[in-house]
Amino acid sequence: MSLMSNSTSLKSVDLFCGAGGIAEGFRQAGFECLYGNDADSDAMETFHHNHSKAFADNRKIEEVDPASIRRQLGLRKGELDALVGGPPCQGFSINAPGRFFEDSRNALFRHYIRFLDEFRPKTLMFENVPGILSLAEGGIFQEVMSEISAHGYQLSAQILFAAHYGVPQERWRVIILGAREGYAPMHPLPTHNAIGRANFRGGRSMVFNPLPLERNFLKPMVSVAEAIGDLPELGMGEGAEEMLYTKRPHSPYAHLMRKDSKKVLNHYAPQLSRQNIERLRHVPPGGSWRDIPYELLPKGMQAARRSDHTKRYGRLHPDRLSGTIMTKCDPHWGSVFLPYQDRTLTVREAARLQSFPDSYKFLGSRGAQYTQVGNAVPVLMARAVARSLSDHLLLTKREETQPECLSA
Repeated sequence: MSLMSNSTSLKSVDLFCGAGGIAEGFRQAGFECLYGNDADSDAMETFHHNHSKAFADNRKIEEVDPASIRRQLGLRKGELDALVGGPPCQGFSINAPGRFFEDSRNALFRHYIRFLDEFRPKTLMFENVPGILSLAEGGIFQEVMSEISAHGYQLSAQILFAAHYGVPQERWRVIILGAREGYAPMHPLPTHNAIGRANFRGGRSMVFNPLPLERNFLKPMVSVAEAIGDLPELGMGEGAEEMLYTKRPHSPYAHLMRKDSKKVLNHYAPQLSRQNIERLRHVPPGGSWRDIPYELLPKGMQAARRSDHTKRYGRLHPDRLSGTIMTKCDPHWGSVFLPYQDRTLTVREAARLQSFPDSYKFLGSRGAQYTQVGNAVPVLMARAVARSLSDHLLLTKREETQPECLSA
């Protein structure tokens, strides 16, 4: 099978693509995703539905021959514009149990290297959670940087804050950008004035921290209310996989998310247990488990310190950012209660907080849909990175075509 692409667009290959958050951000920035790979069958079903022209490969990456893929795509070595993606983050996350250097998931980046060798892309993006910086005292991160550099790429690394790019969420990602020729691409500068706590290794040296004067020229952050306030109100157990809007878009962000969409997809409110219904009634907007009477707390949390588990059983505040969207819509793990509706987030509301457009449909069981949304890289952050790579490619092309200066 030969999968020829539109020759006028920039071309990307997406490894560990999940449901396609990076692919969607890159598409919005003018890239055409030719190939996506992930071992999660539900995520790949979603990816294929939303990126129907891409070769959606639902196999373990260990089983994939990059040379065969390149030939099927009809690409010569060095022709691909960008290789993007990052291995599953569970092995790197500071929140994961058993963070061992020997975790087999931490070796998956070597398959990224196999694709790098075969395709020799002009640029690359490698992303992961900030926990990669502290794993094995930074050894994993240094190994990733050293191996990619050894294959002929100039690299730069930065920790990006999603809210700096118009995402209404506290989410951090380590982004490595690289180029085969010349200098390393620049990371996108913040466009929105948002503040978050970078309480992890690299939080001071690798994060953009705009000066007070610079913040005056940035757009305001996007709040929870601006992000989801126009979606239909639901009671627990209400909603549908497809329904009509009941309100007009009430913010620039809502207008952006509703572009090219006439219906609300994946908008169903889960039913809560009797105990959780009682607990959430005690939590005000911006509150958490600390607002719940002691006798209503789960036994394991009755012994918790007040400084622990700051987001558990949290209710989102309408005027703030949401916490990190998790792979489970479970109040025991994070802030999933809505500000003024006594229920938890729907898949669509979680997707809005991840900046997926409303036209993006998630497939699989509802639990699988929450997992896909929580695992994704926020679309608008991916778009900002893609634009930086696009600018780099355009500048490099201009430099290559400029005539040499002749000396007098």
